[in-house]
Amino acid sequence: MSAVAESSDGPNEVIQVLFALHPRFTALHFCSTFEVLSYAQHSINDPKTKAFECTIASATPGTAASSGLTVKADIDFDEAYERLEEFDVLIIPGGNADEVLKKEAEPLKIIKAYAELQKTHPNKERTLMSIDTGSLFLAQAGVLQGLAATTHPDCYTKMEILCKDAARRGDLEQTDVMEERYVVNNARFDLGEKLEENPFILSKRPDGRRKSIARKGSNAWKESKRRESIVRRGSLRLGGMRVITSGGVASGFDASLYLVAAMVSIESAQEVARVLQYSWIKGVTVEGIDV
Repeated sequence: MSAVAESSDGPNEVIQVLFALHPRFTALHFCSTFEVLSYAQHSINDPKTKAFECTIASATPGTAASSGLTVKADIDFDEAYERLEEFDVLIIPGGNADEVLKKEAEPLKIIKAYAELQKTHPNKERTLMSIDTGSLFLAQAGVLQGLAATTHPDCYTKMEILCKDAARRGDLEQTDVMEERYVVNNARFDLGEKLEENPFILSKRPDGRRKSIARKGSNAWKESKRRESIVRRGSLRLGGMRVITSGGVASGFDASLYLVAAMVSIESAQEVARVLQYSWIKGVTVEGIDV
């Protein structure tokens, strides 16, 4: 498929998304996000302006979820590593967390590789997003140090332990584990005039600092390739990579709608929510930067 979709406003880049699946993942973590992204369009009235193209990676040709649903992979992890630079977003579903953490199996390695890629090549704006207990994998991989994050409510304590262990192994920076629907670090958003209607409101911060103003939607994504954006982004934690963690299963819908709003437009996210007949519940942004 072409990397560019045509619209009445000219060409729109199709955002490339990589899902990393592991054995006995939770099906709804994957399906909820996949469905939201599949409905998103740059122009809500033009089905030819598809906003996202999703690729599924796993260790085997088919990966079975804990429910028994088997999802066919598009590529294996070897190919995923070879093509990692192509992807704008890496999404990590949860499920079967204890086994993955104990074996230090995928997707831990690809999470680390994606984070390192952003730090060494900040010329591209990238997003790392986890659903539910997928954030435990981010914690174990050590990419949440100095950030804020959330997970399934039953796993807050486990998350805190993993983050503290990662801090001891790393540079001792702690992670603020928050009880929220989703938490966004390194956000790009526009506050607008009606704050109560904006999904990008910086409603909480661990340090209590003031709210920030930045751009929103696909315009921000396009402008992220400016030289000044690249230089500034490179000086930030994780090379300025946007990191989104979501809470329980249904929170994956909310985080996915945020992703659509941030990278495409608020209008597109609202249209997806309407089609799915879903009431979008806002999460929290803890860092707003104009890069």
